[in-house]
Amino acid sequence: MVFADLQSNFEAFFNRAAEFFRHLSEIDWTTFAIALLFLLAMQLARAWAWRNVLRAAYPEKRIPFLPLAAAYLAGAGINAVVPAHAGDVTKVFLVKRQIPASSYPAVTSSFLVQTVFDTTVGVLVLLYAISQGLLPPLPRIPDLPAFEISFWADHPKTFLIVTGAVLLAIAVAVFLLAHRVRRFWERVRQGVAILTTPRRYLREVAAWQGIGWLFRFAAFWFLLEAFGIGGSVGNVMLVMSVQAIANIVPFTPGGAGAQQALLVATLSGPSRTAVLSFSVGTQIAMAAWSVVLGFSAILLVFKTTDWRGLIRQAQEDADSQKAAEAASPP
Repeated sequence: MVFADLQSNFEAFFNRAAEFFRHLSEIDWTTFAIALLFLLAMQLARAWAWRNVLRAAYPEKRIPFLPLAAAYLAGAGINAVVPAHAGDVTKVFLVKRQIPASSYPAVTSSFLVQTVFDTTVGVLVLLYAISQGLLPPLPRIPDLPAFEISFWADHPKTFLIVTGAVLLAIAVAVFLLAHRVRRFWERVRQGVAILTTPRRYLREVAAWQGIGWLFRFAAFWFLLEAFGIGGSVGNVMLVMSVQAIANIVPFTPGGAGAQQALLVATLSGPSRTAVLSFSVGTQIAMAAWSVVLGFSAILLVFKTTDWRGLIRQAQEDADSQKAAEAASPP
């Protein structure tokens, strides 16, 4: 039953994608291109914020921005085509290679520093959408035609059990690592060192992430305009909150299916066809743009086209360092 629902979900997405390609002539391509430029600006602002986190972790090291930005774009491009966050592993690997004597725990934890601001803003966006009545009421959620949403809504006990199991596994992993690998945690603290200086964090990280969110807001505004939906604060906040919901427990890449169901149920005014065209077209465009930017960065900055080799090197290097860390005395 589960696999049949998933297959139906994928088939519905591809049918909507075909509908999108049939309406390509209706897109305002100038506005669409502006939206893509804002998406690039968002990635660069986030990369600059990450560089500032790394500078706090390694104050004696020189960390050039161009290779780091290229690594950031490369990771995003790989994430668009490979599941399980392989792009994030590659991103960390490429940046670590640029910082002599750096460690994976420090570089990885520095990358995760951005989740502090992102989670806070994401929750505020979601609360805004709920307070303004932009999202469908809870009784309607289980009836939406999206497996990711209806499955968890119809099985709340299963959701609680899975969530509890994941949290328990994380707690056990933290307990074991804390007792076995003291050096590991020392390097993790090194990666998040900027959080110990709140003013510097706000000035050099949160401010740049805030700029990135503004660029993201502008990108969705122009995408809504390009597809004829109409840019407005309410529509953009709705789209951003829908993305957050669809990515909480996704069964499909990018929450494909859930986003379309939620937007059709909530975006008032445009026709169902227009909303589906926007939702599917935006997902395809963002993924394709990430791939173009990422693989261009791999070719131009890292002088290779073997992106699979980069993933393989990243995983092997990370595994070898983890083994070395585990074998070393506390």
